[in-house]
Amino acid sequence: MTAPSPGFTLGPNSYGKSGVRLVRVDRDTPRHAIRDLTVHTALTGDLDATHYTGDNTGVLPTDTQKNTVYAFARDGIGTVEGFAERLARHFVDTAPAITGARVRIEEHPWTRIGDHSFASGECGELRTAEAAYGGRDAAITAGVRDLLLLNTTDSEFSGFLADEYTTLPETDDRVLATAVTAAWDYATAPADFDAAFGAARAALLDAFAGTYSLSLQQTLYAVGERILKAVPEAREVRLSLPNRHHYLQDLGRFGLDNPGVVFQAGDLPYGLIEGAVRREAP
Repeated sequence: MTAPSPGFTLGPNSYGKSGVRLVRVDRDTPRHAIRDLTVHTALTGDLDATHYTGDNTGVLPTDTQKNTVYAFARDGIGTVEGFAERLARHFVDTAPAITGARVRIEEHPWTRIGDHSFASGECGELRTAEAAYGGRDAAITAGVRDLLLLNTTDSEFSGFLADEYTTLPETDDRVLATAVTAAWDYATAPADFDAAFGAARAALLDAFAGTYSLSLQQTLYAVGERILKAVPEAREVRLSLPNRHHYLQDLGRFGLDNPGVVFQAGDLPYGLIEGAVRREAP
Protein backbone atom coordinates (compact mmCIF):
# COMPACT_ATOMS: atom_id res chain seq x y z
CA MET A 1 0.00 0.00 0.00
CA THR A 2 1.30 3.44 -0.90
CA ALA A 3 1.59 5.60 2.19
CA PRO A 4 -0.14 8.99 2.28
CA SER A 5 1.90 12.05 1.48
CA PRO A 6 3.76 13.50 4.47
CA GLY A 7 1.49 15.67 6.57
CA PHE A 8 -1.75 13.96 5.45
CA THR A 9 -3.72 10.94 6.61
CA LEU A 10 -7.13 9.41 6.02
CA GLY A 11 -9.80 10.36 8.54
CA PRO A 12 -13.06 8.63 9.47
CA ASN A 13 -14.82 7.19 6.45
CA SER A 14 -17.63 4.90 5.39
CA TYR A 15 -19.35 3.79 2.23
CA GLY A 16 -22.61 2.07 1.42
CA LYS A 17 -25.82 2.04 -0.57
CA SER A 18 -28.48 4.66 0.08
CA GLY A 19 -32.10 4.65 -0.97
CA VAL A 20 -32.60 0.92 -1.58
CA ARG A 21 -36.34 0.73 -2.28
CA LEU A 22 -37.84 -2.58 -1.22
CA VAL A 23 -41.45 -3.74 -1.40
CA ARG A 24 -42.31 -7.21 -0.14
CA VAL A 25 -45.73 -8.81 -0.62
CA ASP A 26 -46.72 -11.63 1.73
CA ARG A 27 -48.93 -14.07 -0.22
CA ASP A 28 -49.29 -16.86 2.33
CA THR A 29 -53.07 -16.38 2.37
CA PRO A 30 -55.57 -14.75 -0.02
CA ARG A 31 -55.40 -11.70 2.29
CA HIS A 32 -52.05 -10.27 1.26
CA ALA A 33 -49.80 -8.00 3.32
CA ILE A 34 -47.32 -5.41 2.08
CA ARG A 35 -44.11 -3.96 3.52
CA ASP A 36 -42.57 -0.89 1.89
CA LEU A 37 -39.06 0.05 3.04
CA THR A 38 -36.19 2.32 2.13
CA VAL A 39 -32.89 0.85 3.33
CA HIS A 40 -29.53 2.62 3.73
CA THR A 41 -26.26 0.80 4.47
CA ALA A 42 -22.92 2.21 5.62
CA LEU A 43 -19.80 0.10 6.17
CA THR A 44 -16.49 0.93 7.88
CA GLY A 45 -13.28 -1.02 8.36
CA ASP A 46 -9.79 -1.54 6.99
CA LEU A 47 -10.30 0.50 3.84
CA ASP A 48 -7.07 2.49 3.70
CA ALA A 49 -5.86 0.71 0.55
CA THR A 50 -8.80 1.67 -1.61
CA HIS A 51 -8.41 5.33 -0.61
CA TYR A 52 -4.64 5.54 -1.01
CA THR A 53 -4.03 3.31 -4.06
CA GLY A 54 -7.37 2.17 -5.42
CA ASP A 55 -6.78 -1.41 -4.22
CA ASN A 56 -10.35 -2.69 -3.81
CA THR A 57 -9.51 -6.08 -2.28
CA GLY A 58 -11.42 -5.33 0.92
CA VAL A 59 -14.33 -3.48 -0.68
CA LEU A 60 -17.74 -5.14 -0.69
CA PRO A 61 -19.42 -3.33 -3.61
CA THR A 62 -22.39 -1.16 -2.81
CA ASP A 63 -24.28 -3.04 -5.52
CA THR A 64 -23.68 -6.24 -3.54
CA GLN A 65 -25.03 -4.53 -0.44
CA LYS A 66 -28.18 -3.63 -2.38
CA ASN A 67 -28.58 -7.19 -3.62
CA THR A 68 -28.13 -8.51 -0.08
CA VAL A 69 -31.07 -6.39 1.09
CA TYR A 70 -33.32 -7.97 -1.54
CA ALA A 71 -32.00 -11.48 -0.89
CA PHE A 72 -32.60 -11.20 2.85
CA ALA A 73 -36.15 -9.95 2.20
CA ARG A 74 -36.92 -13.19 0.35
CA ASP A 75 -37.44 -15.00 3.66
CA GLY A 76 -39.45 -12.19 5.25
CA ILE A 77 -38.90 -8.83 6.91
CA GLY A 78 -40.11 -9.30 10.48
CA THR A 79 -39.61 -6.14 12.52
CA VAL A 80 -37.68 -3.33 10.84
CA GLU A 81 -35.31 -3.26 13.81
CA GLY A 82 -34.63 -6.98 13.46
CA PHE A 83 -34.19 -6.74 9.68
CA ALA A 84 -31.66 -3.91 10.10
CA GLU A 85 -29.73 -5.92 12.69
CA ARG A 86 -29.62 -9.06 10.52
CA LEU A 87 -28.17 -7.08 7.63
CA ALA A 88 -25.62 -5.26 9.78
CA ARG A 89 -24.39 -8.49 11.36
CA HIS A 90 -24.12 -10.16 7.96
CA PHE A 91 -21.92 -7.46 6.48
CA VAL A 92 -19.49 -7.46 9.41
CA ASP A 93 -19.41 -11.22 9.94
CA THR A 94 -18.87 -12.16 6.28
CA ALA A 95 -16.67 -9.39 4.80
CA PRO A 96 -13.11 -9.73 6.22
CA ALA A 97 -12.14 -6.06 5.94
CA ILE A 98 -15.43 -4.71 7.32
CA THR A 99 -15.48 -4.09 11.07
CA GLY A 100 -18.57 -1.93 11.43
CA ALA A 101 -21.96 -1.64 9.75
CA ARG A 102 -24.84 0.78 10.20
CA VAL A 103 -28.18 0.01 8.57
CA ARG A 104 -31.00 2.56 8.60
CA ILE A 105 -34.55 1.80 7.49
CA GLU A 106 -37.63 3.90 6.87
CA GLU A 107 -40.98 2.12 6.56
CA HIS A 108 -43.63 3.71 4.35
CA PRO A 109 -47.18 3.04 5.55
CA TRP A 110 -50.00 1.62 3.44
CA THR A 111 -53.64 1.41 4.53
CA ARG A 112 -55.56 -1.73 3.66
CA ILE A 113 -58.70 -1.20 1.54
CA GLY A 114 -59.23 -4.83 0.52
CA ASP A 115 -57.72 -8.29 0.65
CA HIS A 116 -55.07 -7.30 -1.87
CA SER A 117 -55.63 -3.54 -2.21
CA PHE A 118 -53.91 -0.72 -0.38
CA ALA A 119 -53.89 3.08 -0.27
CA SER A 120 -50.76 5.09 0.43
CA GLY A 121 -50.53 6.93 3.74
CA GLU A 122 -51.44 10.58 3.36
CA CYS A 123 -49.57 12.29 6.20
CA GLY A 124 -46.05 11.23 5.22
CA GLU A 125 -45.20 9.67 8.59
CA LEU A 126 -42.38 7.11 8.46
CA ARG A 127 -41.37 4.49 10.98
CA THR A 128 -37.59 4.42 11.33
CA ALA A 129 -35.05 1.92 12.62
CA GLU A 130 -31.28 1.72 12.78
CA ALA A 131 -28.86 -1.05 13.73
CA ALA A 132 -25.15 -0.44 14.32
CA TYR A 133 -22.91 -3.49 14.71
CA GLY A 134 -19.18 -3.68 15.26
CA GLY A 135 -18.63 -7.37 15.95
CA ARG A 136 -20.08 -7.62 19.45
CA ASP A 137 -23.46 -6.23 20.54
CA ALA A 138 -25.74 -4.41 18.12
CA ALA A 139 -27.01 -0.94 19.06
CA ILE A 140 -30.67 -0.58 18.06
CA THR A 141 -32.57 2.68 17.60
CA ALA A 142 -36.23 3.07 16.67
CA GLY A 143 -38.32 6.11 15.88
CA VAL A 144 -40.66 8.09 13.67
CA ARG A 145 -40.17 10.89 11.17
CA ASP A 146 -42.56 13.53 9.83
CA LEU A 147 -45.39 12.68 12.23
CA LEU A 148 -47.68 15.69 11.77
CA LEU A 149 -49.42 16.81 14.97
CA LEU A 150 -51.56 19.84 15.77
CA ASN A 151 -53.36 21.23 18.81
CA THR A 152 -55.96 23.92 18.09
CA THR A 153 -55.72 25.28 21.65
CA ASP A 154 -54.14 24.62 25.06
CA SER A 155 -50.95 26.32 23.90
CA GLU A 156 -49.47 29.66 24.98
CA PHE A 157 -46.22 31.54 24.45
CA SER A 158 -45.45 34.50 26.68
CA GLY A 159 -42.94 35.84 29.18
CA PHE A 160 -40.06 35.49 26.72
CA LEU A 161 -37.02 37.75 26.46
CA ALA A 162 -37.72 40.90 24.45
CA ASP A 163 -35.19 43.36 23.04
CA GLU A 164 -35.16 46.16 20.47
CA TYR A 165 -35.66 43.68 17.63
CA THR A 166 -38.60 41.78 19.15
CA THR A 167 -41.90 42.11 17.29
CA LEU A 168 -43.56 38.83 18.27
CA PRO A 169 -46.63 39.47 20.44
CA GLU A 170 -47.31 37.34 23.47
CA THR A 171 -50.28 35.00 23.19
CA ASP A 172 -52.33 33.00 25.67
CA ASP A 173 -54.00 30.85 22.98
CA ARG A 174 -52.37 29.64 19.79
CA VAL A 175 -52.38 26.76 17.32
CA LEU A 176 -49.43 24.46 18.06
CA ALA A 177 -48.36 22.31 15.12
CA THR A 178 -45.22 20.31 14.38
CA ALA A 179 -43.78 17.45 12.34
CA VAL A 180 -42.16 15.19 14.91
CA THR A 181 -38.91 13.37 14.32
CA ALA A 182 -38.16 11.11 17.28
CA ALA A 183 -35.55 8.41 17.86
CA TRP A 184 -35.09 6.30 20.97
CA ASP A 185 -32.10 4.10 21.78
CA TYR A 186 -32.64 0.69 23.37
CA ALA A 187 -30.40 -0.22 26.30
CA THR A 188 -31.70 -3.77 25.96
CA ALA A 189 -33.81 -5.29 23.22
CA PRO A 190 -37.52 -5.44 24.05
CA ALA A 191 -39.28 -8.77 23.82
CA ASP A 192 -41.30 -7.44 20.87
CA PHE A 193 -40.00 -4.51 18.80
CA ASP A 194 -43.41 -3.91 17.21
CA ALA A 195 -45.16 -3.76 20.59
CA ALA A 196 -42.47 -1.42 21.96
CA PHE A 197 -42.82 0.85 18.94
CA GLY A 198 -46.59 0.92 19.35
CA ALA A 199 -46.26 1.83 23.02
CA ALA A 200 -43.74 4.60 22.26
CA ARG A 201 -45.87 6.09 19.48
CA ALA A 202 -49.00 5.99 21.63
CA ALA A 203 -47.11 7.69 24.48
CA LEU A 204 -45.88 10.37 22.09
CA LEU A 205 -49.42 11.11 20.91
CA ASP A 206 -50.83 11.11 24.45
CA ALA A 207 -48.14 13.51 25.66
CA PHE A 208 -48.68 15.93 22.80
CA ALA A 209 -52.46 15.89 23.18
CA GLY A 210 -52.46 15.96 26.97
CA THR A 211 -49.83 18.63 27.68
CA TYR A 212 -51.00 22.21 28.20
CA SER A 213 -48.07 23.79 26.43
CA LEU A 214 -46.38 26.97 27.59
CA SER A 215 -43.53 26.38 25.11
CA LEU A 216 -42.65 23.82 22.46
CA GLN A 217 -39.63 22.98 24.61
CA GLN A 218 -41.99 21.96 27.43
CA THR A 219 -43.90 19.76 24.99
CA LEU A 220 -40.66 18.19 23.78
CA TYR A 221 -39.67 17.21 27.31
CA ALA A 222 -43.14 15.86 28.08
CA VAL A 223 -43.04 13.68 24.97
CA GLY A 224 -39.58 12.31 25.72
CA GLU A 225 -40.40 11.57 29.34
CA ARG A 226 -43.64 9.82 28.41
CA ILE A 227 -41.87 7.59 25.87
CA LEU A 228 -39.26 6.55 28.44
CA LYS A 229 -42.01 5.71 30.93
CA ALA A 230 -43.88 3.63 28.34
CA VAL A 231 -40.81 1.74 27.06
CA PRO A 232 -38.58 0.66 29.96
CA GLU A 233 -35.94 -0.73 27.58
CA ALA A 234 -35.33 2.73 26.07
CA ARG A 235 -32.56 4.83 27.59
CA GLU A 236 -32.67 8.07 25.58
CA VAL A 237 -35.12 9.85 23.31
CA ARG A 238 -33.96 12.47 20.80
CA LEU A 239 -36.58 14.81 19.39
CA SER A 240 -36.71 17.39 16.63
CA LEU A 241 -39.83 19.57 16.58
CA PRO A 242 -40.15 22.22 13.88
CA ASN A 243 -42.72 24.85 14.82
CA ARG A 244 -45.26 24.83 12.01
CA HIS A 245 -46.48 28.37 12.57
CA HIS A 246 -50.15 29.26 12.08
CA TYR A 247 -50.81 32.99 11.83
CA LEU A 248 -54.21 34.43 12.68
CA GLN A 249 -55.40 36.36 9.63
CA ASP A 250 -56.58 39.95 9.93
CA LEU A 251 -59.95 40.08 8.20
CA GLY A 252 -60.72 43.61 9.39
CA ARG A 253 -59.99 45.11 5.95
CA PHE A 254 -62.95 43.08 4.66
CA GLY A 255 -65.22 44.26 7.47
CA LEU A 256 -65.03 40.84 9.15
CA ASP A 257 -63.91 39.76 12.57
CA ASN A 258 -61.78 36.65 13.10
CA PRO A 259 -62.63 34.92 16.38
CA GLY A 260 -59.68 32.55 16.12
CA VAL A 261 -60.96 30.51 13.18
CA VAL A 262 -58.95 31.53 10.08
CA PHE A 263 -55.18 31.04 9.95
CA GLN A 264 -52.38 31.13 7.42
CA ALA A 265 -50.18 28.05 7.64
CA GLY A 266 -46.58 29.29 7.57
CA ASP A 267 -43.76 27.66 5.62
CA LEU A 268 -40.36 29.35 5.87
CA PRO A 269 -38.72 30.34 8.11
CA TYR A 270 -39.73 28.20 11.07
CA GLY A 271 -38.59 27.68 14.63
CA LEU A 272 -36.79 24.41 15.29
CA ILE A 273 -36.75 22.92 18.77
CA GLU A 274 -34.43 19.95 19.38
CA GLY A 275 -33.38 18.07 22.47
CA ALA A 276 -32.88 14.74 24.23
CA VAL A 277 -34.49 13.23 27.30
CA ARG A 278 -32.44 10.61 29.13
CA ARG A 279 -33.14 8.05 31.77
CA GLU A 280 -31.00 8.69 34.84
CA ALA A 281 -28.58 5.93 35.82
CA PRO A 282 -29.84 3.92 38.82
